[in-house]
Amino acid sequence: MSLYRRVPQLFAGLILYGVSMALMVESGLGLNPWDVFHQGVSEVSGISFGWVVLLTGVPVLLLWIPLRQRPGFGTVANLVVVGFSADAALWALPAGESIPARVGLLVGGILLNGFATGLYIGSRMGPGPRDGLMTGLHGRLPRLSIRVIRTGIELFVLGAGFLLGGTVGVGTIAYALAIGPLVHLFLPPLTVKEQKPEPVRTRQ
Repeated sequence: MSLYRRVPQLFAGLILYGVSMALMVESGLGLNPWDVFHQGVSEVSGISFGWVVLLTGVPVLLLWIPLRQRPGFGTVANLVVVGFSADAALWALPAGESIPARVGLLVGGILLNGFATGLYIGSRMGPGPRDGLMTGLHGRLPRLSIRVIRTGIELFVLGAGFLLGGTVGVGTIAYALAIGPLVHLFLPPLTVKEQKPEPVRTRQ
């Protein structure tokens, strides 16, 4: 029965994650590190933001091979769905013009991102390419904490994205401060519990 919940929850989470990215882009107040990189590549290449999210996920996923990480169904779905939903939301959403509107888009994007992360991770159908890179590196370099590895990766992509023209601002700092507590809040109630096999009944 849990599969009937897990699959819709996975796709809802991935779609909403893409929408949350678009909200932050339209705020113009700063993006999370990976999206700074995605936006920078988009500016330089002329490829849409969503397609950059998809295309950069492919080499990241290939890095899983030497790290001996195994993708799940959710990993492949993440690779495709998030980029397309981000592009669709960017097409539909107006850019924030006034400061209150831009702040609203930013706050809404960060809150929705935390909720969407809880949804797709809580479905237990496989991490996204970027999350798997982090956990894979931790598996190969156990002396380094997840926090150190994640910080190192995000500082690298943030710097590269900034040099390429991605938007770094107050939203980048706000995201960094808020996303951990938000995922901590949303993930436990949204995690699908594992079903224990029913005991075999024997005839008396």
